[in-house]
Parts: sequence; structure tokens; C-alpha cells
Amino acid sequence: MSKLKIIAEEKATEEIVKSAISAEIKRLEIGLNRTNREIKEFEGEYEVSSEIFLKEFTTEDLKGGDDEYITWAGELKIRDRILDELKKLKDIEYVNS
Repeated sequence: MSKLKIIAEEKATEEIVKSAISAEIKRLEIGLNRTNREIKEFEGEYEVSSEIFLKEFTTEDLKGGDDEYITWAGELKIRDRILDELKKLKDIEYVNS
């Protein structure tokens, strides 16, 4: 967990920082929902989990070949990155001065 201490002359500055972090969390959650929808579409179309896809599939196994493989694998990497960023932001603890 990260601790964030905001030292500001005005209370409004502290609220702006908290609001910006909250907005970023919301933006990431929207991106995560979009990414999860994309992943679910691939899993539904090929009737396999993404875990199996990564372990067992090659570009030749997909109708769309390289483009589709790169897109699916890319969405999985994006999801992992978003989840990591969300965890860091949600774990922020604000401490009093």
C-alpha cells in the first residue's frame, strides 16, 4: 500500500488531487470493461479460455491469423496493465499532515 501525503496551502488543492486520482480510476475501469468485452468475444468465438489460447494456440488456429492473434494477446496484456494500475491507485492511503 502506498501512502500519499498532500501538503497544500488550500484544502481545494488536496481535493483536486483526490478527484484526479478518482477520475483516473474511473477511466481505467471503463477501459477494463471494454477490454474484458473484447476478450470475452474471442473466448466465445473460439470456445476456449484466454489461458488456453496463450498456451496452445498459434496464429494458424485463428480465422484472422496474425492480426487476430495479436489483437487477442494484446487485449490480455492491456488487461493486466490496467489491473496493475488500478490496484496501485486503489491502494493509495491518504494520510493527514
